[in-house]
Amino acid sequence: MALFSEREIRALAIFLPLAGLLILGLTLARPKADPEAARRVERTMEQRADTLRLRPFDPNTADRDELLALGLTNYEAVSLLKYRAAGKVFRIPEDVSLCYGISDSTYRRLEPYIRIGRKYAFAPREYRTGRPLPEPMAPVQFRIDTVGTRYLRAIGALSKRQAEAFVRWRDLHGIYDMEELRDCYVVSDSVAAALEPYIIFPERTPHPIEQPVNLNTADSATLRRVWGIGEKTVMRIIEYRERLGGFVRVEQLAEIPGITERNYEKILKQIYCDSCEIRKIDINFASPKELGRHPYMAPATLRKLLKARQLKGGWSTAEELIEQHIMTREEAARLAPYLVFGTQSGPDSE
Repeated sequence: MALFSEREIRALAIFLPLAGLLILGLTLARPKADPEAARRVERTMEQRADTLRLRPFDPNTADRDELLALGLTNYEAVSLLKYRAAGKVFRIPEDVSLCYGISDSTYRRLEPYIRIGRKYAFAPREYRTGRPLPEPMAPVQFRIDTVGTRYLRAIGALSKRQAEAFVRWRDLHGIYDMEELRDCYVVSDSVAAALEPYIIFPERTPHPIEQPVNLNTADSATLRRVWGIGEKTVMRIIEYRERLGGFVRVEQLAEIPGITERNYEKILKQIYCDSCEIRKIDINFASPKELGRHPYMAPATLRKLLKARQLKGGWSTAEELIEQHIMTREEAARLAPYLVFGTQSGPDSE
């Protein structure tokens, strides 16, 4: 049985030559590559790139010449202008990509330079006036007791609400040093540090004190009445007094963070300490925790002391600690007022 009929064979005989002629014609009609033309196009693009002046622009106000200078084609520039003429407004840079004549590649190239003016950009209602916000004014020295809200806002230190709250707080409590400035809840530590070189504090009128304050027995309210001791310093004094076991000398106040040299001189005239009221530590029987809590006991010294105590059993005088190289003479001198040397039969009184 034949695969094709006589009629199908005649049709194939006619179709195949025609198909060959069509393929040959298409091959001959294909344009040949022109290397010189490609080079001319490349040179044109390079020259165009050399003339571009990429710089910040506002798509809401840029004219045709400015858009062409940015590298847009005439078609792209006209498309953007028509888009704008139709009532469209560019609120954010991404709106430029919505313009039908701007390709994605063109938008990506322009995006770093798009600047939307305050008149058109999304912003709080009170700022939609077209007026640029003023630059903060450089601060100069000012009195903290008389400075107004306008100045604090002008130098960029506080917002309007913060400045108003600050003035109310200052007039109620008074501010006489940096510690009291930081006590104000609207003043952060960073703002206080930035303002410190420019602040002039008023002189505090001291409250008359009938008699000097005993550092070892005064409570927080009594310490607060001392001229030069602020609220934070009161807590530091009480905490340090507890760790020490009491003050032996008023000069130990200088060891507390936050006591400035200026305040220290003021405070010394209003205080005293009774060294008979200090709490002592029995070095032969006190626990490692109790010994380590004392601010004069260095960690390395504590390790040597505990190791030697375990082997030797104890000491009778501070001089023995120096001879056995457990403490330096300076360490022993600082700690001696706080130590007792107890025996198995009971602690001795020093």
